[in-house]
Amino acid sequence: MRQGQIIILNGTSSSGKTSIAEQLLVQLDRPYFYIPFDAINAMRSRSRTKELDPLDLKTVLERTRLGHLGAVAGMARAGNDVIMDEVLRDRSWLLDSLKLFEPFDVVFVGIRCSLSEVERREGLRGDRSEGQAARQFTHVHDHGLYDVECDSELSSPAECATKIVSFLATGGDNRAFTELRETLL
Repeated sequence: MRQGQIIILNGTSSSGKTSIAEQLLVQLDRPYFYIPFDAINAMRSRSRTKELDPLDLKTVLERTRLGHLGAVAGMARAGNDVIMDEVLRDRSWLLDSLKLFEPFDVVFVGIRCSLSEVERREGLRGDRSEGQAARQFTHVHDHGLYDVECDSELSSPAECATKIVSFLATGGDNRAFTELRETLL
């Protein structure tokens, strides 16, 4: 059975990952599933979560993140193509992804925009804690290697999606995840 392809959109909160993923679903020729972290996180009951102390909450969120990766891997293992979003604000998160997604064709996409723009978008959204994007901003692209990069401040979500689709059409063999795996694992 064919393994699915995984497109990872990595960027800070409010950088435009969801809008780009929605445009990818319109532009891609094959059927893809978009499995955002926020959708997995929203499935958890809220009543007890509010009562957790910060350490327990951190544990719950870490399990949620690992579950998200596992759900994406499971869909790809079943032959489905998947788009996921990620905020690789911690090196261990990248290492987890490199290990878990080893058997798959991964296209690694960096979504960038200025700090002032993500802060502006974050304020407009109203569903993020203030300063979340700023806390992520300095670490999310630390690894420095992507197959494709998009500046969501200078390009529309549709233009970013077109750039990613164009990369996929070339069948590029320069896969960042392979190089990162060889360097970091």
